[in-house]
Amino acid sequence: MVEFPRRYNAVTDLVDRHVDEGRADRIAFRDDTGVLTYGELRHRVCKAAHALTALGIEPEQRVLMIVQDTFDFPVVFLGAMRAGMIPIPVNTLLPPADYELLLRDSRARALVVSAPLVERVRDVVEKVPTLRHVLVVGATADIARCERFEPLLARMPDAHEAFPTAPDDVAFWLYSSGSTGAPKGVLHLHAHLMRTATLYGRGVLGIREDDIVFSAAKLFFAYGLGNALTFPLAVGASSVLLAERPTPASVLRIFREHRPTIYCGVPTLFATMLADAGLTPEAASSLRISVSAGEALPRHVGETWRQRMGSDILDGIGSTELLHIFLSNRPGDVRYGTSGKPVPGYELELRGDDGVPVATGEEGALWVRGPSGAAGYWNQRELSLSTFHGPWTRTGDRYQCDAEGYFTYLGRSDDMLKVGGIWVSPFEVESALVEHDAVLEAAVVGHADADGLVKPKAFVVLRGDGQPPSDGLTDELKAFIKRKLAPYKYPRWIEFVSELPKTATGKIQRFRLRG
Repeated sequence: MVEFPRRYNAVTDLVDRHVDEGRADRIAFRDDTGVLTYGELRHRVCKAAHALTALGIEPEQRVLMIVQDTFDFPVVFLGAMRAGMIPIPVNTLLPPADYELLLRDSRARALVVSAPLVERVRDVVEKVPTLRHVLVVGATADIARCERFEPLLARMPDAHEAFPTAPDDVAFWLYSSGSTGAPKGVLHLHAHLMRTATLYGRGVLGIREDDIVFSAAKLFFAYGLGNALTFPLAVGASSVLLAERPTPASVLRIFREHRPTIYCGVPTLFATMLADAGLTPEAASSLRISVSAGEALPRHVGETWRQRMGSDILDGIGSTELLHIFLSNRPGDVRYGTSGKPVPGYELELRGDDGVPVATGEEGALWVRGPSGAAGYWNQRELSLSTFHGPWTRTGDRYQCDAEGYFTYLGRSDDMLKVGGIWVSPFEVESALVEHDAVLEAAVVGHADADGLVKPKAFVVLRGDGQPPSDGLTDELKAFIKRKLAPYKYPRWIEFVSELPKTATGKIQRFRLRG
């Protein structure tokens, strides 16, 4: 367990410590505009803390961030925390109505928004009575109550004494990604950042000072925040930021230009990269390891990556409520098709519907106990009571654990199907489908037949150039699944689609496919 002093602000660990220990000239962040050293980062973070305070924003008040992955993100996020305020980075791909909801729910005093995203909030800001300031980063913009952030920073001192928060003070919020419905504000503490950096970043990933990290998962996502900010800053490493949405082409450009040693992606992106002719062992030769989370990684994707790239993907599972990965494969102990074993420092149990732990090999609901569990949900008491049980968090995921201690993902509790009285994991069927050469992605949900009985239905995205499926492919896929799985698990219906509905963090929104 990481020990903290009675007064502790996480920014002093993530930024000040490196400057004080002689690493001011090391590169902290790289983006398309250049590099930002640790010394420059501290100056900008201090200026941001002064700027937000000068606007009249007080400690513990909220600052909502709709900020792309550029230098501006760590400057605003860490600057607000340094001043004792609570930054709330949110999805940069939402429609205006969702931003209004988040601003109202959080009662944010200030909104910081990247210039390219201003149009999404133009008609929103006047509707939220608690919002006092709108700061635009990156360029000027014509919007009510708007002020450019850069000129404001320029007027501020570059030294600032961090507000004397405590380890258990709320440091920031993250809104859950909404894979099962409306997002929830998840409250995290100052201590949680270094705890995840110590237990997973150092303990499993083995991140070092000489590493260059690139996370395709964005910073507003709990997984991306750890990958691209907390873990590199915890050890004095360097992080590459990409403002645009990651595609195989943009990821390969990062590989060529910045030569990252650690790559953090999601299963869909790993699969689409493997289908891209530009991905060669030479293109990824700088990588020593990759990480996957967000959804379980299909076995064949991990095995194919290892065969072609010569390095492993560490598949794991985390959650916004636990802040980062708590169950993972690890270097030298990778078993594709599983989520690996518990990250040291976290305790896992599989429990039945009665709340009692199940026997080895039996399916159960995953419960987690660890030092980065959220303080709760903002203004959602009933959901908090149903999710957080003392030190334990009920994740909503279903797993099996074998005699060797490896956990195999079966799906979300609300996604599980009962077919003929037997539980079926959609993820198991999806994983089998994507092993077919014609299939890029698949999602499986329950669908009622003519008798009102629930059976699996598959939505399939095909590889290739968007041509319609060949005659007989539906029957071929059904037969393929029957050969790989128990016959009752095969999808009775297959619908071919151009894309699957997902959150911005890559999770399939199966609830949008039901009906």
